[in-house]
Amino acid sequence: MNMIKHTGRILLAGLILGYACIAPASAQYRISGKISDRSGEPLAGAAVTIRGMKGSGTMADSEGRYSLLLPDNEPHTITASYIGFMTQSRTVKPDSRLGQDFTLAENPVTLEQVVVTGTRTPKTLMDSPITTRVITDLDIRKSDASNVQDLLQMELPGIEFSFSMDQQVNINFQGFGGNSVLFLIDGERVAGETLDNVDYNRLNLDNVERIEIVKGAASSLYGSNAVGGVINLITKDSSEPWSVNLSTRYGAHNSRQYDGSIGISSGKVSNTLNAQYNAIDTYNVGGEGDFDTVYGNEVLSFKDRLVYTPAENLKLTARAGYYERERDSDVLVKDRYRDLSGGVKGEWSIDDDATLEVSYAYDEYNKSDYLTTEKTDLLNYSNVQHNVRTLFNYTFGKTGTLTAGGDFMNDYLMSYQFEDGGSKSQITADGFVQFDWNAFKNFNIIGAVRYDWFSERKLSSFAPKLGLMYKAENEKAGHFTFRGSYAKGFRAPSLKEMYMSFDMASIFMIYGNPDLQPEVSHNFLLSAEYFKKYFNVTVSGFFNMVSDGISTVWNQELRGMYYTNLASTNIAGADLTFSMRLPCGVGTKLAYTYTKEYTTDGSPSLSTTRPHSLTARVEYGRDWKNYGFNLSLNGRFLSPFTTHVYASSDYKTLARQHYPGYTIWKLVLSQSIWKGIRLNMIVDNLFNYRPKYYYSNSPATVGTTFAAGLALAIEEMMTKN
Repeated sequence: MNMIKHTGRILLAGLILGYACIAPASAQYRISGKISDRSGEPLAGAAVTIRGMKGSGTMADSEGRYSLLLPDNEPHTITASYIGFMTQSRTVKPDSRLGQDFTLAENPVTLEQVVVTGTRTPKTLMDSPITTRVITDLDIRKSDASNVQDLLQMELPGIEFSFSMDQQVNINFQGFGGNSVLFLIDGERVAGETLDNVDYNRLNLDNVERIEIVKGAASSLYGSNAVGGVINLITKDSSEPWSVNLSTRYGAHNSRQYDGSIGISSGKVSNTLNAQYNAIDTYNVGGEGDFDTVYGNEVLSFKDRLVYTPAENLKLTARAGYYERERDSDVLVKDRYRDLSGGVKGEWSIDDDATLEVSYAYDEYNKSDYLTTEKTDLLNYSNVQHNVRTLFNYTFGKTGTLTAGGDFMNDYLMSYQFEDGGSKSQITADGFVQFDWNAFKNFNIIGAVRYDWFSERKLSSFAPKLGLMYKAENEKAGHFTFRGSYAKGFRAPSLKEMYMSFDMASIFMIYGNPDLQPEVSHNFLLSAEYFKKYFNVTVSGFFNMVSDGISTVWNQELRGMYYTNLASTNIAGADLTFSMRLPCGVGTKLAYTYTKEYTTDGSPSLSTTRPHSLTARVEYGRDWKNYGFNLSLNGRFLSPFTTHVYASSDYKTLARQHYPGYTIWKLVLSQSIWKGIRLNMIVDNLFNYRPKYYYSNSPATVGTTFAAGLALAIEEMMTKN
């Protein structure tokens, strides 16, 4: 017994001595810190791992804090990652146990961005069977675009804004005009138009969270006007207890912009109020061309969004907005545009599988002449829309999602373009159903059909859609996604196009046509996408068959222009996009579009579609504790083209016209000087391009210009570190 005790003591002493000898080589140590985004918001659920050790790591808690035990007394590389943000790594040593905080930057290449426009149900970009392009809040800040026109042209090739008659703004979106591209704000239509285009000044970028773009026909979900695509501006909801944001921007031609927003969120209620004022003076381009003066204007807008969540499964949203613009087109008479909008929406999660949404939207858009000498405002145009919508979603487990809904809209139009300034109105109603089916692993099929009815002439239309998506995922090789779709688009003739009777400055008359047929497009699309960690490549090809396009042509018997259905046209092309963002702060985005538009009967084309267009951005950014910057060079190239135009001498005969191409570059330095303070410095038209002749689709630039902007996030400035 004594022998056993003695032997045990010897073994225990040996084990203690042996542990003491190896302890320095195997001692553990713990590190801790916080993971947040650039604005200081915690990233709950962010992952922290040890490089080279599978299964090791931890996750950040609700406050973004983490604690991680390192297995030995050696240096290790730890990595912090979070969906939608750039991964960040650093080396830690035993003497750096505390204060390992990470500030992650948003990753614009990620495919985890949630979108809704393509399917009307929330899906990530990676999982959406409908090809969707997203312009994020980060993209908007980096571009320093002062309006939606500048932003879309900077981010999307194949889109061009130009002047039409009286310097009204016109869009060409890969062969489709303004009346064939549907613009939405939070999924709602925008009332009013001028020369077939909505008032793009209404679509300001204040409080915009993202912009979703679906190219091609989308009438199966959105009805009339969604012939060539849908562009949906989605606003932010307030999530912080309180926030106050102020910004200002000043640039060439005395352009100035002032923005302010106040947000609160307390318990079941949140509210965001936004106000914006922007203006630019009239200026002379100082060159030869179809115009030599660009009209100035002033814009004032207010938006309020109230969200009330009385229960976990019920969300109520109310919104209201006011917009006013005055254009200096004449010394004695100024153009005025006003809009009053509002709406309510209820979203009910019936159970884990079913949701129901009911909404009502009101939009009233007015135009008037303001007589400066008499100080009198003469109303000459009013478009009022009342729209009621229901939307129901039911999810069958992992099998798929059924979506069904309908709209009922009353559309009223009073216009100076009607005989004796009269008015017209019509009722439109529709119903649609869609099934998003996960046929088997990594293969998705989506099908939809919609029926629309219009009270004028009892017009109706069926619009089907079919989409296929296959995903091939490999951790090492990356993610491949293949999509193919067919969709029908249509556009019913508007009240203006059916009943117009307008004397065009005593030069000729423009007549409506109550016998117009709906414009129809058949869109075919194939795309392949590759994504791996820091970069993304997408290649797609499209083909549109457009019949019964609606436009005005000269009629000798009437001795004027009148609306009619045109000969069929085909629009074919391809898109290529490449984007990359590296952890070192270097990023690039390149997008190219080729578009070919032609009539099927060989008749002269009046198209203003440029065959080649390209957008590019190269950037570099870094962040430190109290300072960060991002320097980006943004460019766009548009190729020359030749088309037919009506001769200005008689507006009857067609003549060939050649328009030159051009390239514009913009340099933006964005700086985060201290928490909550951001300063932008901009050099526009960096290489001093000026058109030799100013056409309606030439940029109205006078050469290189400079601008600066300052933004203050008051709540960030007052938050303690």
